[in-house]
Amino acid sequence: MVRAALPHFPLRALACAAMASVVLAGCVNLAPAYEKPAAPVPQTLPSAGVEAATPLDVAWRDFFVDPRLRGVVELALANNRDLRVAALNIERARAQYGIARAGLLPTVEAGAGGSRSRTPGSLSTNGEARYASQYTADLGLTSYELDLFGRVRNLSESALQSYFQTEETRHSTQISLVAAVATAWLQLAADEQRLQLARSTLDSQRKSFELIQRSHALGSQSGLALAQSQSTVDAARADAAAFDSQVEQARNALALLVGTTPPVELLPVPAASTTATDTAAAAQLLVPPAGLSSDVLQQRPDVRAAEHALRASNADIGAARAAFFPRIALTASAGTASSNLSGLFAGGSKAWSFAPSISVPIFDGGANRANLRVAETQQKIQLATYEKTVQTAFREVADALAERRTLAERLDAQRSLLGATSRSFELSQSLFKSGASSYLEVLDAQRAYYAAQQTLIGLQLTEQTNRLTIYKALGGGWKDGSGKS
Repeated sequence: MVRAALPHFPLRALACAAMASVVLAGCVNLAPAYEKPAAPVPQTLPSAGVEAATPLDVAWRDFFVDPRLRGVVELALANNRDLRVAALNIERARAQYGIARAGLLPTVEAGAGGSRSRTPGSLSTNGEARYASQYTADLGLTSYELDLFGRVRNLSESALQSYFQTEETRHSTQISLVAAVATAWLQLAADEQRLQLARSTLDSQRKSFELIQRSHALGSQSGLALAQSQSTVDAARADAAAFDSQVEQARNALALLVGTTPPVELLPVPAASTTATDTAAAAQLLVPPAGLSSDVLQQRPDVRAAEHALRASNADIGAARAAFFPRIALTASAGTASSNLSGLFAGGSKAWSFAPSISVPIFDGGANRANLRVAETQQKIQLATYEKTVQTAFREVADALAERRTLAERLDAQRSLLGATSRSFELSQSLFKSGASSYLEVLDAQRAYYAAQQTLIGLQLTEQTNRLTIYKALGGGWKDGSGKS
């Protein structure tokens, strides 16, 4: 109702002034034209020597084939504190961008006020007390800057790019978390398998020791054989105790990453056999085909975050350049004024004010030039950071693929070695029982067989973590099964 009673001409003039200011605000942009930097890496990724088994853009829920591992990762995404902080940083950056963007639009405020005053007769010209009243109602612009040289727009653009950078940083944190949780889960599985192997070996050594102890009591075995057998039992006990502690530490590390204690049904199940054999893959094999362009690295969140930081520094240069030019601010209002409340909206009570201001930098002690040099230097720093990020991404992919090229051969050789040491252990036992060899040969064969089993478990863990490393290096892991972040 108040707005309907206000005089129309001043409001129309005020609205036209506001619209004109918005139009004029887009005249000049002093930021340098942005050009995407050329990636300082080879144009193609190295080949892994094997065919790709899955598409490169597979989501993490499809990449992990073990349902228990998928469940642990989902639990970590819901409870990990680092990821929670990264999400809150996005909310803060979004709010900061909203503040910067608000500067592009005029601030319109409505106000109403009234005052009544009394002047004593001793101060009046006629010797009588005087009473004065004033009532106002108006709409106004408050110190709106005409962005003729793009200062406000570039500050808004810088805030927007910083927001995008924060969002990509969260994606990078998420993919790192997914890979870390999966690696910790696989490490726990390998440690439990090592513990099971150590306990099985300890049981076997104890049985052998008991047989040799009885034979020694009957005089058929020497004290040397008894002492050698005792040493194998003690060594196995030490290994079992060490791996028991290692398993507990692996569980603690996994719980820290997940943010809570994972339920038992989501933990890896130790293999039924005490012999180190191949286990089912927890993740798919993801290898880029030969000749794939290195542009695929642009999908990595850390590379995208570095580019957004570069764009933000580019906009900061535009804002710093605009500081050398005049700044024009508008303050205006239109409404009604009256000496009595009843006549506030009566005819002839319209009131308006228009107070533009201009400030021209003349002498600032070199502050504007210094700010410009800071912005230009920061832009160069962000450019170097972006290039280093791309180079690091290329190296991570290249290193992971280089390891992938030899893993199959290493696993095949280790399986062959395991079979040979197993046969050697069995033959040495037969020869010892028949008296054709000493117990020392049995011990050597047994140590070799045990070491081959432990090495194969480690190689299987390396093969699985290599799949994770390739997936992470190619920028996967931050999308869900539906392809959304």
